[in-house]
Amino acid sequence: MADTIDILLLGSGGREHALLRKLKESPHPGRFWVAPGNGGMLAEAEAAPIDQDSPEEVAAFAREHGIGLVVIGPEAPLVAGVADAVRAAGIACFGPSGEAAQMEGSKQFAKQVMARAGVPTAAWQSFTDRAACEAYVREVGGPVVVKADGLAAGKGVIVAQTTEEALAGVAECFDGHFGAAGATVVVEEMLDGPECSLLALTDGTTLVPLATSQDHKRAYDGDRGPNTGGMGAYSPVPAVTPEQFAAMVDAEQRVIDQLRADGITYSGCLYGGFMLTAEGPKVLEFNARFGDPETQVVLPRFRGDLLEAFLACDTGTLSADQVAWDDDWAITVVLASAGYPGSYEKGKLISGIDEAEKLEGVTVYQAGTKLGEDGRTYTSGGRVLDVTAVAPTLQEARDQAYRACDLIDFEGKQLRHDIAHRAL
Repeated sequence: MADTIDILLLGSGGREHALLRKLKESPHPGRFWVAPGNGGMLAEAEAAPIDQDSPEEVAAFAREHGIGLVVIGPEAPLVAGVADAVRAAGIACFGPSGEAAQMEGSKQFAKQVMARAGVPTAAWQSFTDRAACEAYVREVGGPVVVKADGLAAGKGVIVAQTTEEALAGVAECFDGHFGAAGATVVVEEMLDGPECSLLALTDGTTLVPLATSQDHKRAYDGDRGPNTGGMGAYSPVPAVTPEQFAAMVDAEQRVIDQLRADGITYSGCLYGGFMLTAEGPKVLEFNARFGDPETQVVLPRFRGDLLEAFLACDTGTLSADQVAWDDDWAITVVLASAGYPGSYEKGKLISGIDEAEKLEGVTVYQAGTKLGEDGRTYTSGGRVLDVTAVAPTLQEARDQAYRACDLIDFEGKQLRHDIAHRAL
């Protein structure tokens, strides 16, 4: 590896801020560029004036600026084929090809791969015809899960307890509520049990699991309210047995092996969302990138050179000894704008981030933020900040995270007060 490597990181969320901070701990990074970045990231890296979803622009910028590694945070650039263009330019890239990213870009594609690979998942049917979809929903009745097939920013999933709720979800998809993502609709059985996220690094052959985590999707305390991109998370998940962990790793390895057999090399992060059912772990969905907010609790516990591991994914040299963990617990609490996940106002002044980060074990990852002309930080998104705490016990980490949340203020600050309640 070269002494220093200049890095271009795509994305603007808390996930990307966490990736930036962890990559900076490597002995090897040179200059850091981000596109588009957020208020926190732009205080620590340079802005690349490019469209993160444009394969041509990203590859051209990387070539012109001598970038040694492009790290793709969000799903949209992956599905758009940004990784393909970067690799075609002879530059290392962390993130799967456009074809491999269909594991997230199309739920139907992912289900078909899982079927060929023998991976346990919910029974399902997919539809492009609304009447046929509605007829099927009436036949099976609730509870079922209705999903827009394509990318819907984490919101195209309707968990329906009744036939009426399921039909309303079908209507939402076919009425264009999720844009082109809803042109194909997947209806699947509702699985029962606790959820677990398992992120893994892979070079297309070797798969190295990261630590378990669990996020909280619902907007309000007690798992009530609409689904969001995630209101908080913790790691590890104490409910997971060694047998369940092995079964989840096996499912992810089977997918990587199946894709390779299909002529598709999957390199980057594979994120499996699992339901720990009475029959064993079953896949709810796969994502083609690091999770958000799971990254904000998994990476603080990571011990190793993340830059080296990312390059190994690209060059086919990944090994388990590149990844290690500390024994601490991590929790993150999302501070959101009033109204999220619905409409919300932007431009609210944020105070207290520096004070919060003075607390032992606390890191505040910025997400929906921007730097004002006055040098101060303002809200610019639904999920504004991820307040993360690491401590020897989950209770200590949780207490410290909420202590930090109390120090941060902006108009309309909204948060859940029960993150990690299941584990406690």
